Amino acid sequence: MGRRRFVGYLLAAATVTGAAQIGIGLGTPAAAVVPGVPQPADLYDLNDLLTDAARPTANLIQVVVEKDGTASFELPRAEVGQGITTSIAMLIAEELDLPLGKVNVTLSKARPELIWNQMTGGSNTIHAMYTPVRVAAAIARRVLLDAAAIALAQPHDTLSVYEGVITAPGGASISYGELATSAAALVTKVVDVDLKPKSDFAVIGTPRRRKDALDAVTGKKQFAMDLDVPDALPVMVCRAPEHNGTVRSVRNKAEVEAMPGVTHVVTIPTGVAVRAGTFGQCINAVRALDVEWNPGTVSGRSDADVLEELRGIQRPMAVPNVEELLGTVTDAVGGLTGGLTAADVKTLDTDFVFYTRSGSPLETNCAVADVRADKATIWAGSKTPIVAAESIALELGLPPTAVTFNVVESGGSFGRKLFWDAALEAALVSQKCKAPVRLMWHRADEPRQGRNHPMATSRVRTVWAGDNILSVEQQHTCTATDYRHGFGEILTSSAISLPAGVSNLGVSETIFVTSQQVPYDFGLTTQGLMETTSKAINSGAVRNVYSPDVRAALELTIDQVAKKMRLNPVEFRLKYAKEDRLRRVIKQVAAAGNWGRSMPAGTAQGIAVHQEYKGYSACLVEIDCRPETVNRKIYNAVTGPRVTKVTFAIDCGEVINPKGVEAQMQGGIMDGIALALTASTHLEDGHYLEASWDNYFYTRQWNTPPDVRVFVMDPVTDIPGGAGEAGVAASFAAVACAYARATGTTPTSFPINHHDPISFEVKSFVPPVPASPTDGLSYTY
Repeated sequence: MGRRRFVGYLLAAATVTGAAQIGIGLGTPAAAVVPGVPQPADLYDLNDLLTDAARPTANLIQVVVEKDGTASFELPRAEVGQGITTSIAMLIAEELDLPLGKVNVTLSKARPELIWNQMTGGSNTIHAMYTPVRVAAAIARRVLLDAAAIALAQPHDTLSVYEGVITAPGGASISYGELATSAAALVTKVVDVDLKPKSDFAVIGTPRRRKDALDAVTGKKQFAMDLDVPDALPVMVCRAPEHNGTVRSVRNKAEVEAMPGVTHVVTIPTGVAVRAGTFGQCINAVRALDVEWNPGTVSGRSDADVLEELRGIQRPMAVPNVEELLGTVTDAVGGLTGGLTAADVKTLDTDFVFYTRSGSPLETNCAVADVRADKATIWAGSKTPIVAAESIALELGLPPTAVTFNVVESGGSFGRKLFWDAALEAALVSQKCKAPVRLMWHRADEPRQGRNHPMATSRVRTVWAGDNILSVEQQHTCTATDYRHGFGEILTSSAISLPAGVSNLGVSETIFVTSQQVPYDFGLTTQGLMETTSKAINSGAVRNVYSPDVRAALELTIDQVAKKMRLNPVEFRLKYAKEDRLRRVIKQVAAAGNWGRSMPAGTAQGIAVHQEYKGYSACLVEIDCRPETVNRKIYNAVTGPRVTKVTFAIDCGEVINPKGVEAQMQGGIMDGIALALTASTHLEDGHYLEASWDNYFYTRQWNTPPDVRVFVMDPVTDIPGGAGEAGVAASFAAVACAYARATGTTPTSFPINHHDPISFEVKSFVPPVPASPTDGLSYTY
């Protein structure tokens, strides 16, 4: 109905309840000097897809005003540390004119009626829910004002609202709580409502601390493993030595069942589960089990074998028709290439390898389950609770309506919580034990049997003449990314799970083309994906999915082309950037990071950019690759090159909570440093060698840059983009580019230390978990 006017619903309910029906438009790209061919994501990206999928059930998103004057909202998305509960509360507080402390946002249990509107992914939550939540809150505010006008006998437009109290000109007032019941609708009806103009914002766009921050740092925040479910005893699983090995037999089940505290020993598809009085007793029992295992799905294979498989399915790069390219570009830009001939055309081919890395967040995989004969209740962190509940129901032989899936806040995800592996295991164990369970994966389980970011190759062919980029082709090849969680419900999950992996490949390509963009005017631009169809290696949509690898390969290539054109990396990017929003973030980091300053030999700056989630980011880093830094010794640590300074700028559209965006970028920066320098898993003879955070080298304190500055740009659009993963790709690429400039050698495989000798003592595969430590104090500082 207009830019600020929307249609929604006033729902029949005990207290005032508003819901939304929405529609939003798309932005338009800036005019190009040397135009690039539009890519699918330029016209319709993954955020559009996910938002459109949520649109049909937007009217089921409800903001409720309670009798005590507070507002409550059950968020159909997962809070996994990204701060969306605070941002959503800010939207409600803004439209209702309530203090932020009076808005309570909880996580909704699985609601099958929401269909595709309960999947958390693609940094889409704020983009998809920005308008529906505001509309629902605005409807509640309007009906409260209507009721107050009657109660106070004053015209509607003479009333003012402050912190949930409505005041008339003469000073008479009435609170939201007093009106919540009397203003409630008896029947559901359509309502049109105006949203608050940006000029009146008092909450949106202001930096706020997370509502759960104090509880998180004081230990009061409740995660799945903290829940007090009666009689739910700890469970751990003895897993195979090889990746995806299965149980053939258990040789000493009776002896283990007789161990102290052990109540049950049962076999499930992923191993042998032990239920006991404490997790320490579970660990002792897991270590004591004598299991005969079937081979795993990658038995006898190593990194080199997987890489050879990828090389075998790579699509051939197109051989450019130089005359056609010159003609096409000449037609497009009106003779800009006049005088150039085929002899002036240059080609650069680059080829990069990205090794497998763990998708494990800080919180290990866990769930609580209570399965009875006729029903089941699950408590777990989940980004796809609808399909999780429906899939678990099928496995248990129960109707879908008999499974209640309660979504619990999670200590991280990295995409891991798109799958419900722990919840399914907990349900199966509970069913076999006929008792509630509290299942937790051991930290060693995740890198060896959990879900990884796929190994990939990425090849780029760049063709140019003079200072005109005629074409860029990028072909990305990787092991399968598992999308069998679908778009959050059982129908798409079942379709994607069809045999041979063909349907999964189709989804992979859809995700790829709707998320990958080349933000430069590079003439004929193409990016393609090829994935294996085999599910031999457990995988998932690990944080930022394809973008970090794709972006690092392209930005490293750009630096090489810029050097051949005698342009420095910043000049090149500014010249070929498609849009002013991109130039803005480049200029911000170049100025704030003092681009081009004199630096000692062995150190350098690097810059990279990224476009995704309807936003633009740029990262400028400084790295120290001098021998005294690379070879520094720190107890029980991997060191190597160190990023010493990071300057990051992001334009993510309308910003809800700048402090939250800044925190997300800081986390993404640490991700990027790890992906470039230290973080990967090693497949050797069917086993993944890493088995804990102490030998999976995510960025640690000694590798964290002491100088990190994040600039959250003032928005030039009133449409919010995504921020959850937006910091990863540009950071990874910038570190890689800085390393190349500091060493004079462009790295071709990542992380750069993957081929170094293993710097840790490989933990045993049998038993699959280390003994519980007894010397913890000796490792403190």
